[in-house]
Amino acid sequence: MTTVQVRPATLADLPPLHPVVERAYRGDAARQGWTHEADLLSDTRTDLETLATLIDGNSRILIALDGDTILGCVNIADRGDGLAYLGLLCVDPTIQARGIGKRLIAAAEAAARDTFAATSVEMTVIDRRAELIAWYERHGYARSGETRPFPVPVDPPLTMVVLAKPLFDQRQLP
Repeated sequence: MTTVQVRPATLADLPPLHPVVERAYRGDAARQGWTHEADLLSDTRTDLETLATLIDGNSRILIALDGDTILGCVNIADRGDGLAYLGLLCVDPTIQARGIGKRLIAAAEAAARDTFAATSVEMTVIDRRAELIAWYERHGYARSGETRPFPVPVDPPLTMVVLAKPLFDQRQLP
């Protein structure tokens, strides 16, 4: 792997990004990594139309690239009143645990501060994914005490834990 770059996605990036998202979250390919939902959900994670709604206005998808190869992504969206929402964080399962997710989170938090003037960021994680929740906690996120229902009906029902992190302007730190 050469130098990893992170930049905002364009519409042209979405067709090659979509299979990376699906491989990271669902199906047997996802089991090569540690952050998948393949044991909990069997449907598709998203589609091109939904991804397209996440790249303009008050939302951005940031992609990590090695040359022209998309390695992963994260979505950051403005929720207003200083709050941003982080979601869709994924890295191709064959290259997880190389720091790419950490770089994507840092870029998303910077975009939340710089683009949306956010002072905090929140996310939701399926409550059964204790290992992933612990990873986010190691990166400064804390359980807010709030839970939300999974966004689509599934049987058995899933619950989402809300994690939050205050954002600080790095220029103001000593």
